[in-house]
Amino acid sequence: MTKFIIHYGEIALKKGNRRFFVNKLIENIKLAFSDVSGVSVENLPGRLLVKTETRILDAGEILSKIPGIANFMPSFEASADMEALGKEVLKEIKNKKFGSFRISARRADKNFPLTSEDINKELGALVEEKSKAAVDLENPEFTVFVEVLRSGIFFGFEKIEGVGGLPVGASGTAVSLLSGGIDSPVASHMMMKRGCRLVFVHFHSHPYLDRSSQDKVLELMKLLDVFQRKSRLYVVAFGDIQKQIVLTVPEDYRVIVYRRLMVKIAGTIAEKEKAGALVTGENLGQVASQTMENIAVIENASGGRPIFRPLLGMDKQEIINRAKKIGTYDISILPDQDCCQLFTPKHPATRSDIQIVEKMESELDARKMIEKALAETEIKDIY
Repeated sequence: MTKFIIHYGEIALKKGNRRFFVNKLIENIKLAFSDVSGVSVENLPGRLLVKTETRILDAGEILSKIPGIANFMPSFEASADMEALGKEVLKEIKNKKFGSFRISARRADKNFPLTSEDINKELGALVEEKSKAAVDLENPEFTVFVEVLRSGIFFGFEKIEGVGGLPVGASGTAVSLLSGGIDSPVASHMMMKRGCRLVFVHFHSHPYLDRSSQDKVLELMKLLDVFQRKSRLYVVAFGDIQKQIVLTVPEDYRVIVYRRLMVKIAGTIAEKEKAGALVTGENLGQVASQTMENIAVIENASGGRPIFRPLLGMDKQEIINRAKKIGTYDISILPDQDCCQLFTPKHPATRSDIQIVEKMESELDARKMIEKALAETEIKDIY
């Protein structure tokens, strides 16, 4: 049985509603291990204990993708006394080679007779004698982490960084407009890290363009699904809407009208999914539709529903670095035919006016166009 001590960071700062966040994290851990038999999650003071029959590397890979976990430690368990702890630690390090070490003890059970410092000194003396390694408190080659709890003592040799943030679902549900590019998958990941469960929407222009963007987005959703599990993707045909906009709307305003109708369609899906917000990968000033004035005009189409733009103040290299870290970058840079490439004007307006845009939209039968697009929308679920 593999054991992990799980630490949560931000959740620990919650006061009266900490239990809600901890329970949501426990729920998400169980969901992530739902295909594995014999998994248990125990709520201990300030931490969780996960026991699983999964191999340690496989279990670690799963835990590293669960928002809300600050770090986790593959752990061994000993009885709550120093003699038993010493024997277990010496047994586990006998085949390990290191020139320097330190002991890092945390005493959560204040009834334990030794303080953290006492544990460090007593256990350190045993390890020093057995290994012949030097004690180095500042820059050791090897660290023995010890956690003294009421139920026993746990120790390990590595604390692995987790996603951090809040558990998915703790902040509600949002609809993410997911393209095949670099930005929107990163924005989606950042909102999952803030506790949002996401429903994804992708707009494509097939049959005017090929299906490559749809294939990419499906792969991106599968990758992002490991952070929340049981994801849903709405695939919306947008080419006919674009074609009608081209016939009615002046060239420089087409992109703004495209984006507004996307927001309206996503808002309708949000109502169906009981989602409280939309999420986009927009970044201030990156392209013509993302000026301050244009963002305000696009936001106006949401019907009062907030649009979260977590990338708004980031530069492109920061976004690329995050994409590489979460694993979406290599998929995002694959060539595709995104709907934004269809009927794109050479010189789009950078400072659109809401009254002008609404007048243009009044000449379109937007409601009928949206209803038709939604009726033809495909839904893809990952279970």
